[in-house]
Amino acid sequence: MTAHPRRAGRVRHRLALPLLAAAGLLLTTACGPEDPGFAMQKDLAQAAPAATPAPGAPGTPGTPGAAPAAGGTAPAAPATPKALPAGVPYDVTPLLRPSHKYLGAALPDVPATMDALPGYRDAIGKQPNVLEFYAHWKGGFDTAGARRIHDAGALPFMAWEPHDRSLASIAAGDTDDYVRGVAKAVAKFNLPIAVSIAHEMNGDWYPWGRQAATPEDFVAAWRHVHDLFDQAGATNVIWVWSPNITDPAPNTRLEPYYPGDTYVDWAGMTGYFTKTGPKTFDALYGPTMAEIRGFSQKPFFISETASEQGKRQHADIDQLFSGLEAHDDIVGFVWFNIVKRADWRVEAVPDTLAAFKQRVSDPRYGFDIRNP
Repeated sequence: MTAHPRRAGRVRHRLALPLLAAAGLLLTTACGPEDPGFAMQKDLAQAAPAATPAPGAPGTPGTPGAAPAAGGTAPAAPATPKALPAGVPYDVTPLLRPSHKYLGAALPDVPATMDALPGYRDAIGKQPNVLEFYAHWKGGFDTAGARRIHDAGALPFMAWEPHDRSLASIAAGDTDDYVRGVAKAVAKFNLPIAVSIAHEMNGDWYPWGRQAATPEDFVAAWRHVHDLFDQAGATNVIWVWSPNITDPAPNTRLEPYYPGDTYVDWAGMTGYFTKTGPKTFDALYGPTMAEIRGFSQKPFFISETASEQGKRQHADIDQLFSGLEAHDDIVGFVWFNIVKRADWRVEAVPDTLAAFKQRVSDPRYGFDIRNP
């Protein structure tokens, strides 16, 4: 596979840079749809719980539907990887277009605690190999949390949310000291991580959305942050550009928000199956995919999805997986398995869980990220 043109330059630059330790705890917040499929901020002041959730909590053992089916076994944890020689940057190129599809999840309180992972893994019968979490622009990089995700055999996927900083100020360099600190910590982490900046920027439900920032602001901020990561030698990042599907915002074109192929690795999409929304995969994602293909051939990655509970839920599962399997250019997805304005947990309804478990049992879903 041909190396990413900017990544090759980043690797050379990184070898000459010292690696600094991370400082501070990265604050996490759970996204999730608010009709018609939007993601909203959680209370950032609330500390992430460190204790094991009580029985019956979402995604934990004891939750209805969380136990594996009779005869089911949970996959063994992946072996601990060998450390790279000092000064050798991690090459994420093999992870950009893998031969199998990513099986991702967003789970409660990950990565502050991994308590939700065993119950979810046992429920669906397979280990997720992407775990998405939501990070405030104020926090430092949670190196320990990212390592917990990687040690569980998954790719950390950080959705980076500038709630208190405008995109224009980020582009102007007002947060450069902070961004450099995160970039250096990510470089020192030296394991693969996916990063998305200001996701769903084409909507109006976030403070960085179309009502608060221009496409030019977004592109300038993205490129500026990306360049600071390059300068820090953080070549271990998969950059995920993540607009919302165009259905809620049909008059907002995506191309003006695109930073360019040299700044993006995956074209992400956020799109949920809701009771009143599109009923098929093609209706939900098709217009967005067609629009993006007009200006980029980057692989697609569904950054957030789930199905709202109701009589259509089983059909939604079939639509999601049939759509994934019909498109070789979609490298994977993240299921938002958190209660947020609706109960999106796949294990909450036995029929839904059975359908999901049957579809993810296909060997095309999930793989060892250390040997893609």
